[in-house]
Amino acid sequence: MKVIASSLRKGNVVDMDGRLYVVLTAQNIHPGKGTPVTQLDMRRISDGVKVSERYRTTEQVERAFVEDREHTFLYSDGEGYHFMNPETYEQLAVQDDIIGDQAAYLQEGMAVMLSVHNGVPIAIELPARITLEITETEPVVKGQTASSSYKPAMLSNGVRTLVPPHIQAGTRVVIMTEDGSYVERAKD
Repeated sequence: MKVIASSLRKGNVVDMDGRLYVVLTAQNIHPGKGTPVTQLDMRRISDGVKVSERYRTTEQVERAFVEDREHTFLYSDGEGYHFMNPETYEQLAVQDDIIGDQAAYLQEGMAVMLSVHNGVPIAIELPARITLEITETEPVVKGQTASSSYKPAMLSNGVRTLVPPHIQAGTRVVIMTEDGSYVERAKD
């Protein structure tokens, strides 16, 4: 669907020459003299390349409609990662390059937001925090101050993180999926 460039906002997806771009920033510039322009900073969804484009505010741009819907993670195999729509029970296979580093945090039955364009998944958003178990960690060294010292630990999903000295192996902890950082000891 064609829309005028000045109506685009952050998060919109545009189709340029058959490639999808997500808008990072959209700015309408009205110089004292001349035509007003819309400055768009975008990222190509397929490979992450950032692009900057300028359009006259009245120019038409092809806007792609992306459907964001909650899906449940089922399993992963050679074809990719399989998700199910809880409303229709329809299954989707998502390729490794779309999930990237976040694959380590996927857990069976986890609810995620999948962005789908024309039936093809283009992006995934995991919950901000998940609970994992510490499988191994170094023993506490006496004399360490508890305020600023963290020790390395291995999580049950194979990711290394830093935890406070009082956390032992077997403890369940809450982790940020964005960067794998320790938040708190799990309440369960």
